[in-house]
Amino acid sequence: MTIITVIGAGSASFGENTLSAILRSKKLKGSTLRLVDRNTQSLDIVHRLANRLNKEWDSGFIISAHANHKDALDGADFVVSAIEVGPREELWKSDYDITLKYGVHQPYAENGGPGGFIHTARNIMPLMEIVRDMEHACPDAWFINFTNPMVRICDAINRHSKIKVVGLCHQIYAGYGMVGVALAKELGIHVPNGLEGMHADVIQHPLQHEVKQQAVALLDIRAAGTNHFTWIMSVHDKRTGEDLYPLLKKRFFELDEKFEPLTRRIFRDFGLFPVPGDTHLCEYLPWMSDSATKPWEKFNIRLYDWELMAGLRDFSLDRLNEMANGGMTIESLLDTDSEGALEMIENISGAGNHYHLAANLPNKGQISNLPLNTIVETPVMVDGAGIHPVHVGPLPEPVAELCRRELMIAQLGVDAAVEGNYEKALQCLLLDPVISDLDSAKLILDDYLKTYKEHLPQFWS
Repeated sequence: MTIITVIGAGSASFGENTLSAILRSKKLKGSTLRLVDRNTQSLDIVHRLANRLNKEWDSGFIISAHANHKDALDGADFVVSAIEVGPREELWKSDYDITLKYGVHQPYAENGGPGGFIHTARNIMPLMEIVRDMEHACPDAWFINFTNPMVRICDAINRHSKIKVVGLCHQIYAGYGMVGVALAKELGIHVPNGLEGMHADVIQHPLQHEVKQQAVALLDIRAAGTNHFTWIMSVHDKRTGEDLYPLLKKRFFELDEKFEPLTRRIFRDFGLFPVPGDTHLCEYLPWMSDSATKPWEKFNIRLYDWELMAGLRDFSLDRLNEMANGGMTIESLLDTDSEGALEMIENISGAGNHYHLAANLPNKGQISNLPLNTIVETPVMVDGAGIHPVHVGPLPEPVAELCRRELMIAQLGVDAAVEGNYEKALQCLLLDPVISDLDSAKLILDDYLKTYKEHLPQFWS
């Protein structure tokens, strides 16, 4: 039977969504599930919950828990990873604050900009240790990655190991949400009162989810580009096959100007609809960090609420603990979504067929005018032979150029992080559109390396 190793299993969101989805699967009944997390307290909670689900759902899984990933890799068919060098929110906020000391405002600091580099550098070492061990223990396994920055993590595994890697992300659904709002009248989509946009505001999440669900059922959207920087290539009505892109170009500009204003402007100026929503889109654009014009204010870019999300993470883990103890119903876990991990595992191991809206793979020509072997995001087909990207052809050249720059910066940053190469790290920051001053780049890099020294041994050996 299929052997699935889940690393970072103690994550509250991961434990709730991915693990419960896997344990509900009838196709995987009787498989082996190995849970891994260095946080033994979180691991214990998720392990007990998994055992409860396994028993009550009659899943027939063989489940084990491990504090060290090396004990859970032997013969694995799939390694699903969502690790994060933490504390996540505290370090993320620090990534943002450090650049401000030197007069550099990065809009979001998670996947692009200097924050994207140092976020990658912290996560690289434990991830590379895992894939190096996989090369010996399970060389044919698929590595299914959820860790950000998605492009950079997948690139590191693709170019610096022999392991097959695919990256999964839910951001495509932001595109569905925005298109659903724009075409609500024509498609009969109910837009709840109070929906302001696709930004990371927990109060907005239920409203966003309602629209996204309706839109996915009615629309066929094909998007391509790089993770958190993909672009809608086509929009069709699932029921009729009608091309809805011309109507989208009209209706989106009839919405309130406060609804995703950066997306509106980029759509207008480039003629192609960007998928991720303003809070991710802003990370890769060279016009979003100017200290004189303050575009983040003009476009009302909302920062991640680090303190609130850290609190919610703890709350969610307490909730899972109540479920594990039997003090709370597990009914809410009957419709969780693994963001594609379950479908990929089921269809590869069972030789089924599955079309997935968006996955990150090395470019083998699926986007013809982006560099080969860089990590790109397109739809994919999944079957017993593996994961196959859907060919989408070229992006419009101006859009492709924006993506090419980001891909080059990503690869340079990955090489710097893997090698512990200061010169490449500095060049990565100097080339980033967030940076406009030579001296600031060096000051930021030096501060990052000093602040996170314990997480960056490759730069200090």
